[in-house]
Amino acid sequence: MPLALLDFIDMPKSPKNRYATTLMGVILATSLLSACNKAPEVTKAPPPSFRPTATVQEIMQSIIDPNIDAVWNSVATISTKAGVEERAPKSDDEWREVRQHALVVAEASNLLLMDGRKVAAKGASTSSHAVELSPDEVEKGIQNHRADFVKHAHDLQAATQEAIDAIDHKDTQRLVQAGGRIDQVCEQCHVQFWYPNDKPPLQK
Repeated sequence: MPLALLDFIDMPKSPKNRYATTLMGVILATSLLSACNKAPEVTKAPPPSFRPTATVQEIMQSIIDPNIDAVWNSVATISTKAGVEERAPKSDDEWREVRQHALVVAEASNLLLMDGRKVAAKGASTSSHAVELSPDEVEKGIQNHRADFVKHAHDLQAATQEAIDAIDHKDTQRLVQAGGRIDQVCEQCHVQFWYPNDKPPLQK
């Protein structure tokens, strides 16, 4: 109990002192209650740690596409007039180079998910075909189905990690399979957000 309140309680109990004790007790109790019930200060949210510069389209064109092409093209069967050529990494340096390309793609999937990143620059076109949506339409679709977009990006990272594991084991067959998986997850994202109105031709 506060000392000031104890002092008043110990005062002689004359009517005047009892009144003063009661009054001061009420004041002190009210002050203590107000201090206990004081609303916590609202702290401002810290500023964002990241400042996106490139658009989703630019990340795809300048980071993901060229690096995943290097992974896909690292293993191939090429038929020419001279015969059939089997292409695959052979030396440690060649495997290391393919791994670096795959690692860039895996990390680029995180870049796609950064808050505040635009789909395309103002005035740019995301359409290479009539069925593709405009940048504003793509962006609206991503905003309305953010969880789906996040899942697609995570699927891309997981598929690319499969490729990295195949590279670490120098397993060309698994690398081809992982490459097919990467192509599949990319297409699933594009079908949902870039050209959802594209109808496959009817099978006869």
